Amino acid sequence: MIDLLNSIFIDPFLDLPFLRRALAASLMIAVSSGLVGVFLLLNRMSLVGDALSHGVLPGIAIAFLFFGFNIYAMSIGGVVAGLLIAIIASIISNYTNLKEDASFAALYLLSLAIGVVLIMEIGSQADLLHILFGSVLAVDASSLYLVWGVLLTTLLLLSVIYRALLLYIIDPLYLKLKSSGGLFYYALFLFLVVLNLVASFQVLGTLMTVGMMMIPAISARLWSNRMEVVLLIAITLGAIGAYLGLVASVHYDIASGPMIIIVLASFYLISLLFGLEGGILRRKGMRRHRKA
Repeated sequence: MIDLLNSIFIDPFLDLPFLRRALAASLMIAVSSGLVGVFLLLNRMSLVGDALSHGVLPGIAIAFLFFGFNIYAMSIGGVVAGLLIAIIASIISNYTNLKEDASFAALYLLSLAIGVVLIMEIGSQADLLHILFGSVLAVDASSLYLVWGVLLTTLLLLSVIYRALLLYIIDPLYLKLKSSGGLFYYALFLFLVVLNLVASFQVLGTLMTVGMMMIPAISARLWSNRMEVVLLIAITLGAIGAYLGLVASVHYDIASGPMIIIVLASFYLISLLFGLEGGILRRKGMRRHRKA
C-alpha cells in the first residue's frame, strides 16, 4: 500500500525534474494568487479577475510574435495588455452609462478573440493550447525566477496597502473621502491582479489562471468570516489543489491547468456542502435549530 502511494504521489516528482519545477511554481502561485483572490472576492470583483485573465492574451500573443516563447517578454506584454484593458474599461464607465463590469465583459471577449487569432496566425495549434491551458513542460528556471519575483512583489505591496484594501471592503466611500490615495490603492491592486494572472499562465494557461485566484478564495469564505483565517485557508487549498492537480496531470496525460482547476472545483463543492460559514448543510442545520 505504501509503495502504491509513493508511486502515485511522490515518485513522479523524484523522477521528473520538470515536474518539480512546476510544483515549486504552482505552490508560489497558490500563495500569491490566493492572497489577491481573497481581496478580489471580498471587493465583489470576481468577474473583473476573469476579464483581466482573458485581457492579457493579446499582449502575450504580440510578445510571442516578436520574441517567441520568452517568458519575460510575454509577461511584460501580458501586464501591459491587462492594464490597458483595466484603464479602457474605467474610461468607458466614466464617460458612458455603462457599469465597469459591462465594459470589462465586452473588452475581455474582444481581447480573447484577438489573442487567439494572433497566436493561430503566427504559431501552431500546440502553441495555442500551451498558452490557453498551460504546460508543466514549459516551466523552466526563468519561469521560477519570475514567479518568485511576483510572490515577493505581492507580499510587499499587500503589506503596504493591506489596511487601505480592508477599508475599501468595509466602506469605499469613506476611503475616497479620507484618503487622496484611494484611486492609487485601487490601481495598485489591479496591477497585482494582472501581475499574478500573467505569472501563472505557464502552468495554468490564460484561460485557467483566474481559477487558482478565485476558487480557493470562494471555498475559504465558506469556512470562515475572519480575514486571517480566510487568507490561510485559501492559500492552503490552492497549494493542495496545485499538488494533486499536477499528480493527476502526469498520470492521466492531461494539461496541468484544467486538472488543477478540477481539483480546486472539488474543494469548492465540498465547501459548498459542509462549509461552516454558509455551507448548505450548515445552513439547514441552523434552520432546524431555530425552528426547534
